[in-house]
Amino acid sequence: MDGRAVSNASDSSNTQGVPLLDLKRQLGPLRAEIAAALARVCDSAAFCLGPEVQELERNLAAYCQVKHAIGCASGSDALLLALMALDLGPGDEVILPSFTFFATASAVTRLGARPVFADIDPVTFNVDPGEIERLIGPATRAILPVHLFGQCADMDAILRIARDAHVPVIEDAAQAIGAEYDGHRAGSMGEVGCLSFYPTKNLGGAGDGGMLTTNDDRLAEKLRLLRVHGMHPRYYHKMVGINSRLDSFQAAVLNVKFPYLDQWTALREANARRYSEMFVAAGLERTVGLPAVGPWRRHVWNQYVIRVPDGRRDALRQFLAEAHIGSEVYYPLGLHAQECFRYLGYDEGDLPETDLAAKEVLALPIFPELTADEQSLVVRRIAEFFQRASRGHRLAGPKYLKHPLARQNLRRPQP
Repeated sequence: MDGRAVSNASDSSNTQGVPLLDLKRQLGPLRAEIAAALARVCDSAAFCLGPEVQELERNLAAYCQVKHAIGCASGSDALLLALMALDLGPGDEVILPSFTFFATASAVTRLGARPVFADIDPVTFNVDPGEIERLIGPATRAILPVHLFGQCADMDAILRIARDAHVPVIEDAAQAIGAEYDGHRAGSMGEVGCLSFYPTKNLGGAGDGGMLTTNDDRLAEKLRLLRVHGMHPRYYHKMVGINSRLDSFQAAVLNVKFPYLDQWTALREANARRYSEMFVAAGLERTVGLPAVGPWRRHVWNQYVIRVPDGRRDALRQFLAEAHIGSEVYYPLGLHAQECFRYLGYDEGDLPETDLAAKEVLALPIFPELTADEQSLVVRRIAEFFQRASRGHRLAGPKYLKHPLARQNLRRPQP
């Protein structure tokens, strides 16, 4: 997610509206703690990979249920470093979803490898394992599932496919810290997991930052070398790496915020339940597609994304904007349709579920400090939009509501 989400949505000065995200509400109570932590960094003068970074790495390794956590400069760099550690290069193919943030695919292409885009499951928005299995070929060197919006992909199926094909799995868990699949934390199931600490994330810093997670001792050592130009000892280079060190200021901020992560996640879960209940109470469950939680999964709700069918998404977003209610489209194009990837030769209709989701998805405010009154305002405004739109003709509900998982979530809203 890009910086626009932070700069546009953090201003809650208009009390009649609802911001997409208000970082000030979270940071305000922590201001003194953060200032003290930053002062300690200044006093230590250990600005890169210092004690604050080491503390964060220890905390995150335990939290993500892995042996090793390796800090780096951003979530994008985490993806790049993971691919570098697995020696990906020209001629290699990596299977990944097209419905994701750009960094997932750009890391592949920066190494000269070829992204192979897979379609998504229309209910969870995560990559469809059947598509992965169909796309596996002799040049496949890795599978890169994305735990989108805070919910793990179907990792049992994906790991089975990977084992059968003898290829590693890299988890893009940038939006999913703390998410679980059958009790396993995001970032602990593949060979390497990749986290982001961009400010919009559930655990967000005051700028860019990232983390790699792994249980593989050899990979951990290689990742630690790659993030510092492949250098050890100083000025002796065993391999060609990059400069991607997590700075101590970011780690200090994250160490202050980390103890609150589970509390904030619980608030996100409560907000998601409340939204679903409000949508059902308003009679909107057959008009918009509500988010669904897959079996054996803990969703951490980095985003609460509805689907708006019948070509009405952009009109609804404008209607909300007029009421000063924030929303965002993650994402308006599948990566296979981006101009920079035209050389890959994808045609319209190759990834139909991705194309349809790009036309329908709309993210609503879900941050931990969001109030029930604000959520009620959001749902009332959406109900008003559809009441106006329905005058004169009947609105068709989205076809994916026929999916058993979607029907289950309408009967009993999931956390």
